[in-house]
Formats: sequence, structure tokens, C-alpha cells
Amino acid sequence: MKVTLLTHAPEPERLVACAAKLCYSASDIESLHEGLDDPQKVSRFVGMLAEMGHESPIEHMSFTFGIEGVSRSLLAQITRHRMASFSVQSQRYVREGAFEFVLPPEIEKNERAKEIYLEAMARDQRDYDELAALLKRQHTERLVAEGMEQKAAEKAAEKLAIEDARFVLPNACHTKLIVTMNARSLLNFFSQRCCNRAQWEIRALATEMLRLVRREAPTVFAKAGPPCLRGACPEGKMSCGKAQQVRRSFKSL
Repeated sequence: MKVTLLTHAPEPERLVACAAKLCYSASDIESLHEGLDDPQKVSRFVGMLAEMGHESPIEHMSFTFGIEGVSRSLLAQITRHRMASFSVQSQRYVREGAFEFVLPPEIEKNERAKEIYLEAMARDQRDYDELAALLKRQHTERLVAEGMEQKAAEKAAEKLAIEDARFVLPNACHTKLIVTMNARSLLNFFSQRCCNRAQWEIRALATEMLRLVRREAPTVFAKAGPPCLRGACPEGKMSCGKAQQVRRSFKSL
């Protein structure tokens, strides 16, 4: 897994402070930046907003991430967070030749399980390649018969072939995506996905994303993470029972 913070608003916490001041000030917008040149003052003001629960101003702060080496299974989970923008590498248009895949740690630790898993990945690749080749020939012949030139027919047939061949690819198959979320959505995302009860892959992704944004907006994300960082665990009988350990871990993130 590789996670890169591609871009964000310059001085993101100053932007939040400016937006919040607007709510309580009769000043014109150009004057709102006055008094916000001191980073410590901005930090105190943003911290006060957090204590008040005034979250709407932080929606003006957004972050864009490049994410590589994650599974299609993770993709299904992260796109449930609908207050975000996603651009994903398409299996419809990008042929999966010798596709890379995620190997779950628990499978990797068990030699027999790992053997079965790797055999399944190799079989999926063979089936994908065979299906793609068969379908490409079928579509090429049809398109040529319909009057299309050979070269153009082969190009069109390739897309049609991999569009259907991709159905045999596993959830483990690597994908790449670019994700943009505003800070308020990220706080919700971290609360849900940094928890020990979240699936291990998306938990690792969320934790790394949190590490990256804390560098840029330390006050906004000071208490971001699973709910047990901010109080009692809300999971009841389903709790992992490791709240103290989790708190130490995120404090040193």
C-alpha cells in the first residue's frame, strides 16, 4: 500500500478560522484574514471551534490522496463514504496483465493457506487471459464481418473483451485511486475506519491518511481516530477491549 497526500489548501487551519470568523463578524470578506497571521492564535481559535462542536467551517478544508496497492475489496468499502470524490483505475479500459494483488497477513502466516491463495491468483490470471483472448477473436471476427477494418476491429475488440473478462478477477486484485475528502468527512472516516473493529486493510489506509493530514492540520485532527480516543468505546460487547493501547498508539502517530 502506498498513500500520498497530493494536494490540500494552503494554510488549511487559517482557512477554517477565516470561514468561522465570517459567521460571527460584520466585516467584509477581505478583512477576515486580519489577526490570523499568528499560527498559535489560529490554532487556539480552531481548537475552540472543535470544543464548541462547530464543525461546518472545517468543510472548507479538503485533502486529495493518491492511493496505490490496495484491493478491489477495499474499494467497495471506501466508496461507501459518499461525501468524497473518487477517480479509480478502470478494469474496463486497463488490461490486467500479470495483475498484482493483496495478500492478507493471516493467509501469509499459514503456509498451506498461502499456497492455496497463490494458486487461486495464478488460476484467475490464466482464466482472465484465456477469456480475453477468446472474446477478442470473437469480437474481431464479428466487427470485420460488419465492415470494420482489421486494425480498428482489433482495437475495439480488445476493449469489449476485457470488459467481460474482468468478471473473473478477484477482490484481491490491486487498484489505484485518487480520493478527495473535506476535513469533516475525514473525521467521520477516521472515526469509523481507524477502529480496531474495521477491516484490517482499510484500517491501515485510514491510519496512514490520518498521519499525513495531522502534519498539515494538527489542531483539527488532534483527536481524530477511533471514538475511544475521545471517551468510552461505543461498541459495547463488540469492543476490542484495548482502548488504552489504542490511545497510546494514536498519540504517537
